[in-house]
Amino acid sequence: MDVVKEVLAKHQKELEKYKPITVEKHLECRLDVGTLLITDPNDFDDRELRDNKEEYLAALTRDNTQLLVNAIWELPTERVDESIVAKLPEPTTVLPRLRKVPGPRPLTKWEKFAKEKGITKKKKEKKTYDETMDKWVPTYGFKRAEAEKAKDWVLEVPQNVDPNTDMFQKKIDLRNEKVAKNEIQRMKNIVRAKKVDMPRSGYLGPEAASSSQLLTAVTVAKSSTASVGKFQNKLPKEKEARGLGIKELIPGGKRKQSHITQTPEKEANLDLIKSVLNKKPKLDVDKAISMQKHDDRLAREAEAENQPSRKKGKGKGSRKAVGKKPKGNRGQRAPGKKAQAGRKRR
Repeated sequence: MDVVKEVLAKHQKELEKYKPITVEKHLECRLDVGTLLITDPNDFDDRELRDNKEEYLAALTRDNTQLLVNAIWELPTERVDESIVAKLPEPTTVLPRLRKVPGPRPLTKWEKFAKEKGITKKKKEKKTYDETMDKWVPTYGFKRAEAEKAKDWVLEVPQNVDPNTDMFQKKIDLRNEKVAKNEIQRMKNIVRAKKVDMPRSGYLGPEAASSSQLLTAVTVAKSSTASVGKFQNKLPKEKEARGLGIKELIPGGKRKQSHITQTPEKEANLDLIKSVLNKKPKLDVDKAISMQKHDDRLAREAEAENQPSRKKGKGKGSRKAVGKKPKGNRGQRAPGKKAQAGRKRR
């Protein structure tokens, strides 16, 4: 009997660790099972909160969670992939949004034009009957290019075009040009939707572009003429863009400059005739004098080399170089030589 009592007592202690699923509240809690939210309107116990803060908050959280779990178990259930799942009802609590409600998408340039003109989009059929090929071909999408290639196996060369022109390549280039144009238009629609000013030069306004970039855009725009900007007027204090890559940006900058100038044709022809008929050469006096001096110096050096060299003999008045002249009768004139007797020189 003692063993049975011990087992029962041990089991009772283990049961005391787990609290019952029933929770008593002075005021009933508000439950929103759709968002798994519970709101407890009861007041805090100030004495318990001050003495045992952590234990009191943990017990309060446990009781409220138990109430929410009890409400979930009362919901209808269903089996999904060998698991029992409860069906949550529609939420009743309105939660605030983190960001504002997104507005309607801005219309593109074509959509705005179609709306003004009353143009409605018509749904195209996936396949259309081609009388030339005598079969049904796809209108767009998959295998459309193959059908076009089989249909246009020969192309006519117009009379105003060179007979050697490759019309197939010309058609491909035209299609690629249309694709590029559509891509540029798509990018413009994105910029217009973001309400960003985009000038035709490609820079996103003065806030995003520096002064050098704007100056480059002006230079490129003025050079986009048949004469590479030769006849474009300039402002009084206008500057030209400089730096690496400026010439590559100017269209047609690599080709030779046009022979057409701002000088009238009559004056240009007269200047050309005068330059041809005028036989008087232009002389550089300073350069001519320097060349003459150089020739004279070379002649003198050559003459000096051709003359025979003469040996200098020992004459009567010749004497060897001696040391410095003694001062104040100090020392000898020639060190190491005995002094000769005679009258002292003054």
